[in-house]
Formats: sequence, C-alpha cells, structure tokens
Amino acid sequence: MGRRAEREAVEQLLAGARAGHSGALVIRGEAGIGKSAVLAYARDSAVGSGFRVEHSVGAESESQFAFSGVHQLCAPLLDRAGALPAPQQAALGVALGLRDGPAPDRFLVGLATLNLLAEVAEESPLLCLVDDAQWLDRASAHVLAFVARRVGAERLALVFAERDPGAGEAPPFAGLPELRLDPLGETDAWALLTTASRAPLDDAVRARIVAEARGNPLALLELPRTAQPAHLAGGFEVRDGPDVPRRIEEAFRRRSGDLPPGTQQLLLVAASEPTGDVLLLWRAIAHLGLARELATPAEVAGLLEIGARVRFRHPLVRSAVYQAATPPDRRRAHAALAEATDPEADPDRRAWHRAQAVLGTDEEAADGLERSAGRARARGGVAAAAAFLQQAAELSPEPAARARRALEAAHAKHEAGATEAALDLLAVAAGGPMDALSRARLELLRAQIAFHRNRDSAGPQLLLDAARTLAPLDAALARQTYLQALDAAIVTGDPSCGVVKVAEAARDAPAPPSSPQPADLLLDALVTTFTRGYEAGVPELRRALTAFARDEPRPGSAGGSDGHRWLWLASRTAMAVFDDETAHVLAARHVQLARETGALATLPAALLVRSVLLVLSGEFARAAELADEQTTITASTTAVPLLHAQLILAAWRGRSSETGDIQATIVREAARRGDDTEVSLAQYALAVLHNGLGDYPAARTAAIRAFQSEELTHSNLAHSELIEAAARAGQPESAAEAVDQLCTRARASGTPWALGMAARAQALTISGPAAEDQYREAIKQLQDSRMGGYLARTHLVYGEWLRREGRRQDAREQLRTAHQMLSDIGAEAFTARAARELRATGEHPRTRNAQPTDALTAQELHISRLVATGATSREIGSQLFLSPRTIEAHLRNIFRKLGITSRRQLRELHLP
Repeated sequence: MGRRAEREAVEQLLAGARAGHSGALVIRGEAGIGKSAVLAYARDSAVGSGFRVEHSVGAESESQFAFSGVHQLCAPLLDRAGALPAPQQAALGVALGLRDGPAPDRFLVGLATLNLLAEVAEESPLLCLVDDAQWLDRASAHVLAFVARRVGAERLALVFAERDPGAGEAPPFAGLPELRLDPLGETDAWALLTTASRAPLDDAVRARIVAEARGNPLALLELPRTAQPAHLAGGFEVRDGPDVPRRIEEAFRRRSGDLPPGTQQLLLVAASEPTGDVLLLWRAIAHLGLARELATPAEVAGLLEIGARVRFRHPLVRSAVYQAATPPDRRRAHAALAEATDPEADPDRRAWHRAQAVLGTDEEAADGLERSAGRARARGGVAAAAAFLQQAAELSPEPAARARRALEAAHAKHEAGATEAALDLLAVAAGGPMDALSRARLELLRAQIAFHRNRDSAGPQLLLDAARTLAPLDAALARQTYLQALDAAIVTGDPSCGVVKVAEAARDAPAPPSSPQPADLLLDALVTTFTRGYEAGVPELRRALTAFARDEPRPGSAGGSDGHRWLWLASRTAMAVFDDETAHVLAARHVQLARETGALATLPAALLVRSVLLVLSGEFARAAELADEQTTITASTTAVPLLHAQLILAAWRGRSSETGDIQATIVREAARRGDDTEVSLAQYALAVLHNGLGDYPAARTAAIRAFQSEELTHSNLAHSELIEAAARAGQPESAAEAVDQLCTRARASGTPWALGMAARAQALTISGPAAEDQYREAIKQLQDSRMGGYLARTHLVYGEWLRREGRRQDAREQLRTAHQMLSDIGAEAFTARAARELRATGEHPRTRNAQPTDALTAQELHISRLVATGATSREIGSQLFLSPRTIEAHLRNIFRKLGITSRRQLRELHLP
C-alpha cells in the first residue's frame, strides 16, 4: 500500500533488463519499512514476465564467512561456470571454496560473477535479489557492488535491500541508483491497519496505533498483536521517541517470551545459525534433548517457518530472540551447533560456533579460528580473515599468543581497508610480549598506516625508522621498507624528509639475503643516484631496469619475482633515465599483469603511468582510452580517483577549462593531505598548457614551481617546459640551471630521447648558426625515439626560430610538418600556435579532415582497436572487465557510427 512510485521504479528496472539494458537498484530504509515487500513485488513481477530469479540474504553473524553472500546467489548457477575464461573460473572456484589455488583478487571474482550472471541471462532475463545487504560479508558486498557498477547490455537486474547506514558508515552500494522508502502516509497507514487487524478496533485505539507505528508497515502489523487487551480496548500507550524498529523488536521479544520454554530454546538455536539449514537445526536440538515438535508453537505464533529452509518472520525476530537470551543460553546453543556441524564439510562455521560457546578464553577455540583465518585468506577473504584473527586474539589465554594474533589481525584489517580497527589491534598487540622482529613488524605497519592515511612527510620518516629497526632482523623486509620509504619520499616531495635524506639512510641497508632481485638492484641504484649524483647512478639504474625487463612472470604467478609491486616505480625510473623503450615495456607489462590477475586495486596506477608515457609519445588517442578506462575502474571499485593522466592529457591537448578544473581538484586534495608533489605536477600541467597557448610568462611561472619538485626534476618532466617558456619569454637566463642539468643528464643517459631534448634545450637558449645545428640535431635524435609529442614540438620551435631569422620558406617547411603532426595527435593549442606561425609566413594552414573515428568515445576506440587485432568479444570483455554482451552492444554502436557492418571492415580501417 502507498508504494506506487516504488512499484513503477521496479517495473522500469525489469523492463530495461528485458530489453537488454542492465541496471541495479538499492532500496534503503529503516527496519520494517517494507524493503522485503518491495523485493517480493519485484520477484513476483519478474517471475510473471519470464525472468529467472535468484536470491541472497545477508545475516549479521555471516559477515565473518568470506563470499558466503556470493555463494548463496551463484550456487544454483555454477553449472554455467564452464563458459567462463579459465582465470575467472579459477578465481570463482577458489573464492567459493570449490578448488585450491592462489588467493584471487576480489575484483577478478567480481568479473567472474558478472560473466556468470551474464551467461545465465543469455537464456532468459535474470533478476538477482539481495535482502539485508547491510549484513553481507565484506567480500561479497564488494563483489556484488562491483557487478552492479559494471553491468551494461546484459538482460540482468540487481536489487539490493539495505538498512540505513549508521553515522560515519560508507555503505558498499553507495552511488548506485537508490530508492528510499519513507513511512506510509496516514491514509495508507489506516488502510493497512484496517486490513490486517484480526479484531475490531475502535477509532481511538486505531489512531493511537497509527501514531505509535509512525508509518512503519511492520509496526502497524505487529504492535496490535502484542498489545495488552486493555490497550486494545482503548488504552494503547503511545511512547516517546522515534525508534520504531526497536519497539517492533520488543514486540517480537514479548511474543517469543510467551512460548513454552522448549520452543524458546529451539528458537534460540535457529537464531544462532543463520544459514537456515533444517537438518543442522534438528541435529543441534537433538544434542539439547529437544523434540522437533517444539517448533510448532513458534510456527503458529507466526515467528518461524520450517520448510526446505528455516525462515524467520523478519530479521528483527532473529535479533529479538538472540538478544533476549541469557549469555549461558547462547553459549549452550552455539555449543550444540558446533557439535552438530560437520568438521570436514564446514570447519570454519564449526570453529565460529565453538568460539561463541566459550566463556572467557580457550586456546583450542582460538587455534581453530586462526586456522579458519588462514583458509579465508587463501580464498581471498581478507576481511573475513581479519575478523577470525581478531576473535582468536580475544580468546587467547596466553599474552604472547594474543599479541601475535592481534598483530596478524591488524595486518589483515589494514589490507581490508579497516584502518581504525587495525590501529586498535596494534594497541592490543603492543601491550603483550613480542620478540624483536614482531615488534619491528608492528612499527612497520604503523608507518604504512600513517602514510596510507596522510601521505605526508611523517610517512616516509616512519617507514625509514621501521627499515632501520628491521635491518638486523629481516634483511629482505628491511630492503623492501627502505625502497618503500624512498618511493614515499619521491611521491610526497616534502623537504622535511626528502629523497636525499632517505637515500643517505638507505646506504646502511643490509645486503640482500640471496642473489639480488630486480627490486634490490633498484634500491641500490636509487641510493647511488640520490647520494652521489645522476651520472653515477645511471649505470646502476640501467642494470636494475634491464633486470625488471627480463623478469618475466612465471606460469601461474602474479608477475615475476617482484610481481606487480615495484613496476610502478621501475617504469617511472625508466623515464628518469630517458629510456623510453624500457619505460614503455615496463608500463605495458604492469598493465598486462594487472589485467591478467584481475588486480583492479593496482590497475589504475599502472594505467596512469602508461597513459602519461603515451601522451609524451604523442599517442593521445590511446592515452585517452586508458585514462577513460582508469576512470571507470576507479568508479567501479570506489577507489580514490587518480587524475594525473587526465590532467597531463588535457594540458597537452590545450584544453584550458578541462585542465583548470582537474588542476583545481588535484590541488584541493593535495592541500588536504599536504602533498607537495601533486601541487608541482599541477604546475607542470599549467606550464604545458600555457606554452601551447603562447602565454610564456604564465608558463615560465608555473614551470619554475614545477622545477622545484624533486619528483618532477627526477623524472625530467619540468626541464623542457621551463626552458621553452623562459626562452620565449625573453628570459633564457632563468632556465640556465635546467639547461645545464638536462645536458649533463643527457650525456650520462646517451639515449636518443635524452640527446634530442638536450639539443632542443641548447637551441632554444643560443643564437646564430649554432642554434640551427642544435635544432637539426634535436630532430634527428628524437626521430630515433618514441617521443612523438616532443618531436612535433621541436619542429614547431625550429620553424618559429627560422621565421624570426627571416627564412620564410624554410620556416614553412618546419611549421607545415609541425602543424600536421600536432593536428594528427590532437595537440589543439600547439596546433593553433603552429597555424599562427604559418599564417605569419604567408601560408594558410590546412584544416584537418574529419575522420570517421572522431565520433567514437575513448572506450569505443579502445574496443575497436582490440577488435582490429582479432580479439573476440569474450577476450575483450576479460581485458576491460566487462561482459561479452556489453562488448557486443558497444560494437553495434561502433558499426553504426562508422557506417560498417562487420569486424572485418573494422580491421581494414586505419585507426588512430
């Protein structure tokens, strides 16, 4: 009653799914407000129109069992899992405990779940209903939220019912389309009460009940059933306070309290075991000497239904029964359930019940939970592992065991994103006896949490202190921590704990415990670079980068001996030594490995570095594709957006408004965290933008600020912008330091990219025939590199110089080349600058002809490029974390925009 708008929203969602437009809807409201009724309406409507319907129900005590919610939803569908790509089959099988294997990334499990649901939806539209989503285990909540954000052209609808979050809570389904259930209006409330009342009520009593219920439908149904007869005769009490769900729970508590003692015991056992397994319930009550017939009074009272599964009238019945029981009664119920649970088939649930049955501490129960934590982690359930370990620590009788388990729980909590809980557990661990290594690991975790939370100078300093402590205890971990401290110092750019200070401290790092791995070589090379200078460090940096390039992934591994972890730093370091080939190789490998392993937590950072390299190479279209993919992934995973690639691309394209908006966002966030490097990066982007627009004083001001950053100086990004801006602003002397440094580094590097940029810098700051020699040398060297963006801009500055020398014909040739190259790559401001120069020579620049692919979005261009390589829709979907059906829908749009009808025709097109 009174839910017309809600019914229409559900019908619209189902209609879209039938037509091949997937969608998700979150129904939110207080307990008893009617969320389950809307789900029931969705179920009945879907079944009546040919949908297949699958269910999952969250339960508060199930939150410690990783992927239990996904298992509920997907178990009936697993006969179709064979259609999934092998990595996805493996990930889903491991997550659901159906096979052994390395712990899968939860987003790869999400992709597998999405594709499994899409496979089923090929046969008939599919509706997935998730009730009490606020109680899903964390792994399931993340997976299903990911699926809801990635659905596209499947015949699939997902509906989640979720209670209002508490203060400060971030529900996993935030950001999805939401339908909030408000209380019923007075007219509908009166109508519902009249329809549901089993006994006549006079108007005064009815008015009091309506006031008491405050529009909550379940309250309207339940409060009259538990009211005293005298109240129903005219004295119903209206209480103060708005907490209607609590009153409903009290009503259920009173109703269950009127049942026979044996029935109350049976209800408590059922409330303590949320799986609804009927046979388990019968075995457990048999341990307590209770007969099955004792369930009948609870069924008659409308509190419980026992059929294929045990179902409560409402989740509030379960919580009312459980909360009303005394602690000894609860322990007896859990003990009976532990005895009734098969230790081979379900060891984790047995360990959990065993732990709930403990009074005080119990090493055997704690050990069982610790083993459960190991199994949860092996399945990718980090949050579940953390919960098991936390409870194991609480049950540990020995202080040393309690401290050890608390430390492991803190690590798992931090990994799962529960930072505050991790800090609380660290406090527990710190209060117990620990050996030196454990104490050092504790301080390391404190440092990692501090850097994760604030990304300020305190993080590098804490990491440095942790590395020093670890040095005599664990050489490998100490070296990793020193490298992490160096990376943190580069990223934050805070002078109070700068790169040089960290590098000087890292000279004391212990030797590698075995043959040096690529990360060991990188640490030593960076230490040399920052303590002895760039020229001294280049040979060691090259050795380290060569080791990374040769460090091929082993079959079934996450990527070589160092995995993904240091490719982020290695590919940036390759840029620092002007090794464009190695930089592209390492950045591409980082993206590839993250895709193959489904590591969506690290893929955005990998895409960022790859995108920036592509911008500098003049491959703007491909850079835009990857930046767009990065944006959609961070939206799907609700990660913090990394806007650096978008910023640099917008600046090189010359889009003032877009660059300004992104720059303002980055600076605002950087100011909140105290991150100097991000502010400097924003200044670099402004320098590029203003150089393109020809506003050289503004470009010079921004470039000077960028040049003061250790990160941008280390990566050599700021030098060329400062040199060009200073030269064109008539103040070449202000870039003298940048020229000297760039030329020195070029000689040490010796790559065509480096030598080309050095020659360009010298040409910009000298005059006469020597300048022309340097311009020609710059073009010659850059033609042998992959840096197409810099090559095009070098033709531009050479043409400008020639025009100012009065050599109009020679200038036209260079400016014509620059205009064509800059126009082709999409550098709009630099193209306009070249056009102005061409017009000044008396030549009218040609307008770029529109291309059919101009109408494609970045994602459509990316899909087109993959199709052109011969990839199937399933292969493309696996790479882009979309379903094959969604890829096919994108292809139909691509064909329509391009005026073609087949993949073969697409392969024949020349894609930019």
